[in-house]
Amino acid sequence: MRRYDRLKDILRLDPEKDCHTIYRWIVTYEFPWDVTRALEFALFRTYAVPGIGALLARTAELTERSQKRYDDTSLLLDAVVEHGFDSAQGRTAVRRINQMHRAYTIPDDEMRYVLCTFVVTPTRWLDAYGWRALTNHERRAVTAYYRTLGARMGIRDLPESYAEFEHCMDAYEAEHYGYDAGGRAVADATLALMATWYPRPLAPLVRRGSIALMDDRLLRAFRYPAAGAGTQRLVRGALRLRARAVRLTPPRRTPRFARHNPRIRSYPGYPDGYALDGLGTFPRTCPVPHDAPAADS
Repeated sequence: MRRYDRLKDILRLDPEKDCHTIYRWIVTYEFPWDVTRALEFALFRTYAVPGIGALLARTAELTERSQKRYDDTSLLLDAVVEHGFDSAQGRTAVRRINQMHRAYTIPDDEMRYVLCTFVVTPTRWLDAYGWRALTNHERRAVTAYYRTLGARMGIRDLPESYAEFEHCMDAYEAEHYGYDAGGRAVADATLALMATWYPRPLAPLVRRGSIALMDDRLLRAFRYPAAGAGTQRLVRGALRLRARAVRLTPPRRTPRFARHNPRIRSYPGYPDGYALDGLGTFPRTCPVPHDAPAADS
């Protein structure tokens, strides 16, 4: 198999009807490292919305149990990628995600925004740092995949095209981004978690490198000082150099799923030491006061 052979196979498929197959090939064969990194940065974007950041801080899941929350989120989302929406594993994963969300009062526009970040952030990352950019055919498939996921999560008024997802994300950020102490605490905890994945002497470099990849809007929301121009050029140049190197290597012949990720550390006997219906949080009450009681989980 040559480097662009799988893309040729993707282009033969229908981007709506075969969206799951195309998305699975994109994230497990074509760009597994890039999409994982991009989705990590998608999470940062959600913390910059004060309502989301404050709620996540109150639950303490991402500040006190960062590794487990990272692991559970990765494994639940990836169960759908690996097995499909209509598989037993996919249905269990989506049901578990919905149970967690129903324990809190989360506005529908926030749910929709988070979904937008999962569509747009990886696409923009691949435009900037991937060994190739996604084709319009693939963007349609990614859009269809997340529209399907969003529908199964009960999110209303889903954007219909990639361009609409992109506009929805950008407009929402322009209107809602702002500083919140809780959101900043969650961002700090996530940066600290990411630093633990590398040898300890590299921890300050991991933090500075991650901040160097954040755009000005995100930095302002967290009140992070911008990385110097030299640091930005170094970090972003290194990612582009990696992309050129990957382009010259043979394509992957085996898929890389989240359960293969060595950064997932919460479960003894991993990757077989967990059950999907036991992942995630099981809150008894919502930590945020509101008029109506939260739906039972």
